[in-house]
Amino acid sequence: MPIYEYLCEDCGSKFEKLMRNGDAVACPSCGQDHLKPQLSTFAAHANGKSKSQEMPSCPGGMCQTPGMCGMN
Repeated sequence: MPIYEYLCEDCGSKFEKLMRNGDAVACPSCGQDHLKPQLSTFAAHANGKSKSQEMPSCPGGMCQTPGMCGMN
């Protein structure tokens, strides 16, 4: 089920709504239905790393063990 983002044109509230088939949408702040759909961003994860996605080297040298520093 997709999550949609809306902007209420009455009160200016921004909110997300998990949409099921045939759901009506109203602003959770004011209850009005004068809503403007917003463009959403999404996260994509790919398998493998390209040169631009490689992590920088750890200045402390502890990156050989995963979880030892915040760089990996």
